[in-house]
Amino acid sequence: MSEQTEKAIEAIEVAKNTGKLKKGTNEVTKALERGTAKLVAYAKDVSPPEITMHIPLLAKEKGIPCVEIPTKDELGAAAGIKVGTAAVAITAEGDAKKIIAEITPKEAPAKTEKKEEEKKEKKEEEKKEKKEEEKKEKKEEEKKEKKEEEKKSN
Repeated sequence: MSEQTEKAIEAIEVAKNTGKLKKGTNEVTKALERGTAKLVAYAKDVSPPEITMHIPLLAKEKGIPCVEIPTKDELGAAAGIKVGTAAVAITAEGDAKKIIAEITPKEAPAKTEKKEEEKKEKKEEEKKEKKEEEKKEKKEEEKKEKKEEEKKSN
C-alpha cells in the first residue's frame, strides 16, 4: 500500500470521528459537483469499474485530491461502516486537516499561482492600453487647442 493510500485511510478514519463523510458513489459525486469535498477516495475493486470511473476525472477537474484504495472493504472499514463502499468523500475535515494537506497534490497550488499570474498580466496589459488611450486623447486635445490658437491669432 502506498504512502498516499495509507494517509487517505488515516484521514478518513480521523474525519469520521471529528468531521463529516459522504459514503457511496452518488453522495461522493454530489459532493464533488458541489465543491464541498476536501478529499475523495474510491475503491479499485469496484465491479463494473464504470461505477467509479468518473470520480477521479471529476476530482481532477475540481482540483480536489483523489486517492485510489485497493478494496471496497478497506474503504468501508475506514469510513466506519460494516460493509464495503465504492467511494468516500470528506466534506468536513475535522482533525484530519493536516493529513489531507499532506495528500493534496503539489500541482494544485501551481495552477492557482499560474491563474493569478495570468490575471496580473492581464490587468497590467489593460493599464498600459488605458494609458496609451489617455495619451492619444491628450495629444488630440493639444492639437485642437493649437488649431484654435492659430485661428485666434489669424
